[in-house]
This record gives sequence, structure tokens and C-alpha cells, in this order.
Amino acid sequence: MKKLTGTIMALVLATATGQTMAAGDIEAGKTKAMACAGCHGANGISNNDMWPNLAGQKAAYTAKQLRNFRDGTRADPMMSGMAKPLSDQDILDLAAYFASL
Repeated sequence: MKKLTGTIMALVLATATGQTMAAGDIEAGKTKAMACAGCHGANGISNNDMWPNLAGQKAAYTAKQLRNFRDGTRADPMMSGMAKPLSDQDILDLAAYFASL
């Protein structure tokens, strides 16, 4: 009973603070990540110091950055254009995939 109560309280707290996030689909993200490979590498490891490695990056961080590029909060000529057509689910899928590497 204590464990269930603790879990419920954690969910309530996360919801109240806006920290809930739907899960991304790793396999769907892998397919979508083909467009990222040119700069960020086929396995999320860039061969150019100008572009960051995405492999192993925390999903929440990657999702936030992609949303910022998509919504114009963060600007980069290449990334803004790449992120613009992404749906919220696309972003979660990509973030899940890169976090899994």
C-alpha cells in the first residue's frame, strides 16, 4: 500500500509541475533519424566538431531542443528548417531513439 501511495503521489506531483511526457517510440525514431544522419552521423555520433553527438543524450533535453528549433525559440538556419515540420510525436520518437544509443 505504501508503494502504491508513493507512486500515486509522484504522478500527482509530476502532473502538477508539468513534468509528464509521453513516451517516444524508439523504432519509429530510428526511421525518422535517417534525415539526421548527414550531420549527426548514422549512429548519432557526428564526424564534424560543428555538430553535436546525439547518441546517449537525455530524451527530455533532445525533445526540448527540437521543440525550441521548431517553434523558433532557438534559431539555426539548418536545424530550424529540419525541425519545422516535426510533430510532437516525431520529436518524442527521435528523442527516445537517440537516448537509446
